[in-house]
Order: sequence, then structure tokens, then C-alpha cells
Amino acid sequence: MLKLQLKEYLKNFLKNREKIFILGIGNDMKGDDAVGPVLADKLFSNFQHQEDIVVVNGGNVPENYTGTIRRENPSHIIFIDAVEMEKEPGYVKLVKKEEIPNYSISTHAMPISFLIKYLESAVDSKMILIGIQPKSMELGQGISKEVEKSVETIFYELKLLLEN
Repeated sequence: MLKLQLKEYLKNFLKNREKIFILGIGNDMKGDDAVGPVLADKLFSNFQHQEDIVVVNGGNVPENYTGTIRRENPSHIIFIDAVEMEKEPGYVKLVKKEEIPNYSISTHAMPISFLIKYLESAVDSKMILIGIQPKSMELGQGISKEVEKSVETIFYELKLLLEN
């Protein structure tokens, strides 16, 4: 997705925001599957003192944070994860919550669509997934250059939008 499209779509998604919960999902020992945790850690270091933005590295067990999400009761939830879309590595797609079951998402135990169904019954939040096409999710590899470039773009765009 082009940077302008990403920016405009996120800007529209975040309209009327009160509290934002960002959940990075993935296994940081499996190459590009680490994209969610890496972005969550970068965002956390920027927004940890802001009460209206909560950033959590959910690792490969994002379901462990449902209680935290319920307590925070955010108006908006952003999931970040590696998503197999059969696109070039680093490709970014904003996936609406109703489209999530159509994609092969990362390597965690519980499908993210189950997590979303549960959260829909627990909180009244707008939800979106920022999906990044991985190059490789081999154990012991770092993030590929293509995906790292997308991480930087997403970080920069989110930082600009959330600081305003």
C-alpha cells in the first residue's frame, strides 16, 4: 500500500478517537513474524507516557491481553501482524475486522478472528489490522530488509498521526 493511502486510511480510521490500544502480534524469533512485536516496542517507547494511547507487545499469545483491553476500554484497537497475502515482501494492507478471516495470519495459537469476535462482545471499539507481507518466517532469522522498510514507514506514519 502506498504511504499516502496508508496515511489517509489511518487518519479516517482514527477519527473521533478517545483511547487507542495497539497490539503487536507475532513471534520475535521467527524472522518477519516479529514485525508486530518490533513495531509495538518502537511505538511503546514513544507513547508510554500518553494516557490515551496504550501499546502492548502481545507476542504470540495476544489472547493473554484481553483483560487489559477490557480494562482500558479503548475506542480504537490496532492490531499489527505478519499476514500472508501472496504479495511482495513488505507489502502493507489495512485489513478491516470483517476481512480478517480471509487472510492467513502469523503463527500464534488462537486465530486473530476468534480474538476479535471475543473483543467485539467485551468492548465497543473500532478495530483494524495492519498486515505486513513477510518474506521469511524461519526460526532464528532477523527481519528482512523489505519488511524493515515497511516497519519504518508504519512507525513514522503512526507517530505523526498519534502525536496530533
